[in-house]
Amino acid sequence: MTKEQRLFAVLIAGLTLAALVVQFMATAGNNPDYTPPETLWRLARYFTILTNALVAGTFLWMALGNRMAAAAWLGGLALWIGIVGVVYHLLLAKPLTGLDALADLGLHTVTPVLTVLFWVFAAPKHGLRFKTALVWMLWPLAYVGYALLRGQIEGIYPYFFVDPTQIGWAGVLRWSGILCVGFVSAGGVQVGIARLLR
Repeated sequence: MTKEQRLFAVLIAGLTLAALVVQFMATAGNNPDYTPPETLWRLARYFTILTNALVAGTFLWMALGNRMAAAAWLGGLALWIGIVGVVYHLLLAKPLTGLDALADLGLHTVTPVLTVLFWVFAAPKHGLRFKTALVWMLWPLAYVGYALLRGQIEGIYPYFFVDPTQIGWAGVLRWSGILCVGFVSAGGVQVGIARLLR
């Protein structure tokens, strides 16, 4: 990694970790009866939190080890966190204040934008093919299965599009299909962009 790439990785890791900490503090403050492990467990219900944690872990590993992660992994990471930002702002955003608003800004705007910018300007792009976009679907699909399993056990679903009690199983399948098409289409476009940039 160049000095600039490493500094960029440090910035992303630091800001993402800070946003995750602020979100933990906001959730704990809003739910004083939660123990710290319970707060973590409840936060781990969300694709946003889990994907931001992947971003933080990846860029921290890169910064500390002064090495670049694999092209396919960084491409997938940029796709996943980019779609976190897009879906949130199109479907889920709501007015927030205080720590909630600060965490929201970091997790849904700052980290997605910086990660996508890193991918565009600093990440390797060799070896990315259109079949890579299909591989990138594994994380969102694994999350949907995880969210549905937790929802069945706990009775709480993190998002309306994976909540059969709100939109029915047909609705869950329909929304899952829409999101799958969105991920694959965006991934295909991303691979095309990678070829142009390379």
